[in-house]
Amino acid sequence: MESGSTSSTARTAARRIGPGLVMLQFGLLAVLGLLAMQGLMRQAISSVAVAGVLAGFALGSWALAVNRPGNFNIRPLPREGGQLILTGPYRWVRHPMYSALLLCGVGAVFQSARPGLALAALGLLYAVLRVKAGVEERAMAESHPGYADFTRRVGRFVPRLG
Repeated sequence: MESGSTSSTARTAARRIGPGLVMLQFGLLAVLGLLAMQGLMRQAISSVAVAGVLAGFALGSWALAVNRPGNFNIRPLPREGGQLILTGPYRWVRHPMYSALLLCGVGAVFQSARPGLALAALGLLYAVLRVKAGVEERAMAESHPGYADFTRRVGRFVPRLG
């Protein structure tokens, strides 16, 4: 059983807005993917796009290898009995899966035939992931006593310098 009340304010907020944030996240990822596919049909493959997507897949794969499915939730709500992972990419960033999505999004922008529209979609995706991460972090702090200290030491989407 997790520490903290299952009816806490943070958990209630996560249950209330989490599904909408997930829908927005996937919708924006679909827009970025479609824009990149249009670009692939109209122009040569961008090496920057390939680098962004490969970096995103590598980071995402590393995060999945360390934080196995079943321990995390696609919604910004900690799983009952979930463990706080502090190894692998989580040593440097609190949300490596979100970072991986953003890296893939950067790749999509560079491949898109409509980079302005893709950049706007990426900006919206960043905003959605930032809100989603904030909701998740409030619930994580209630579920895991050491999480607040973890947030002071480790960057949200990019490693802290120094």
